[in-house]
Amino acid sequence: MNITKENVDALNAVVKVDIVAEDYKAKVEEVLLDYRKKADIPGFRKGHVPMGMVKKQYGKSVMIDEVNKLLQESLNKFLTEEKLDILGNPLPRVQDNFSWDTDNFSFEFELGLAPEIKIDLSAKKKITQYNIVADDALITKEIENLQSRFGKMKAITEATENANITGTFTNEEKEINKKATINLADIKGKTNLKKFVGSKVGDVLELKTKGLFADDHKLMGALGLSHDDIHGLDIVVKFSIEEITETELAELDQELFDKLFTDGSVTSVTLLKEKIKEDAEKQFQTQADQQLLNAVTEYLVENTKFELPSAFLQKWLQNAGEKELTEEQAAEEYAKSEKGLRYQLIEGQVMKDNDIKLDYAELVDYAKGFIRTQMAQFGNMNPEEKELDDIAARILGNQEEAKRLQEQLVSHKLLTFYKENITFKTKELSYEDFIKEVYK
Repeated sequence: MNITKENVDALNAVVKVDIVAEDYKAKVEEVLLDYRKKADIPGFRKGHVPMGMVKKQYGKSVMIDEVNKLLQESLNKFLTEEKLDILGNPLPRVQDNFSWDTDNFSFEFELGLAPEIKIDLSAKKKITQYNIVADDALITKEIENLQSRFGKMKAITEATENANITGTFTNEEKEINKKATINLADIKGKTNLKKFVGSKVGDVLELKTKGLFADDHKLMGALGLSHDDIHGLDIVVKFSIEEITETELAELDQELFDKLFTDGSVTSVTLLKEKIKEDAEKQFQTQADQQLLNAVTEYLVENTKFELPSAFLQKWLQNAGEKELTEEQAAEEYAKSEKGLRYQLIEGQVMKDNDIKLDYAELVDYAKGFIRTQMAQFGNMNPEEKELDDIAARILGNQEEAKRLQEQLVSHKLLTFYKENITFKTKELSYEDFIKEVYK
C-alpha cells in the first residue's frame, strides 16, 4: 500500500491511496474461512461447505468491506502521523473508470487544510471593558421590592397605581371567561392605567387587549389563551372587578433583616444597602464578563485576516448531513457558519500559541464549583465532597452536559487570558445605562 499527498495550494490538497491485493488478501481469506465454519447451506454439513461456493457467494462483498476498512484505517493513520490540520472530512473523488472487478485499487481524497493564523492582541481601537455599579436608584428599588415581598396584603376600597386587582375577563366571541389577578404595575400606557385607577369592587371595565400589558405573556396568562391565540390579538374584553388589595410594605427593622440574612450579618439599613450593592455587582460582573468576551470575539474575527478553503467546505457541506444539499443550499449554509468557523480557528490558535490547555481534572473541579453554587441557592452551604464527586460524575457522564461545561470552562480560561494580555478602555456606569449602551 502506498499513500501520497499532493498540495494543490496552501489550503487544498489531494491524498492518493494505492491498495494492492497483498494488502487485503489474507484478511479476506480469514473472514471467508470464518463464514465457511458458520455457513448453513442445504445439502452440506455445517462447516463443510466447499470453499469455492463460499467465495462465489460472499467473496466480492467481503473483499469490498475489507478494502474499505483498510482504506479508512490507513487514511486516518496517515492524517495523524503527518499532523495534518484539516477542516471538515476528506472528500472522496469520483472516478468514472473505477471498478471492483480487479485486484489493485487507487483512491483519491480532497482535503481542506486549516490556514496559518497570526493573532494580534494589540487592539488598535481599544475594546471597552465595563464596570457596572449598583447606583442608589437601583438599591432603593431593590429595598422596596424586598419590603413588598415580605409585606402584608390589605384590602382597599379604591384602586391605586400600585394595587392588585382580582377580577374576571370575558369575551363571548372568543369564549373568554378567565379569573385573574393583575398588578397595575404591569399595565402598559397612561390611558389604560387611568381606567383602573379609582375603580372599585363591582365595576366592569371595557379594555382593548392590544397594548394592555407590557408583556404578551402577562396577557396570555390573564386571558387563559395560548401564545398563538394572543399574537396580534386586538379585541375588546370586559373585566369585572371582584377584589382590590394593596401591599403594606414591611418595616425596615431587625425582623426583616433576619429574614433576609439568617446569619445576623445585617443590623442596619446601611448594612442592608451595602449587602444589596455587593450582591448586585457580583451578578453584574458575570454579565460584564460575557459582554467583554463577546467584544473580544468580535474584534478578533473582524481583525484577524486569513483565507479559508471555501469551495472545498461548501462541497463538503453538500454531503455532510443526513440530507444532501444543492450547491445553492450549501453556499447559504456556509455563509451562515463561516463566522463561527473563523472564531473556532482563532480560539484554537490562541490556546495553542499560549499553551492554554484543559484537562479532565480541571473539568471535574469546575463542575463541582458549579454544583456548589447551585446547592447553596437551596440552603446547602457545606455539601460533602463525596456527594459533589457523585453528582459531578453523573453530570459529566451526560455528553451534552459535559460539552456545555467544557465550553464554559474554555471561555473562562480565555477571558482570564484576554484580561491579562489585552489593554482595554474601561468605563464605569449603572446597570440601566449598561443595558442601554450595549443592547439597544
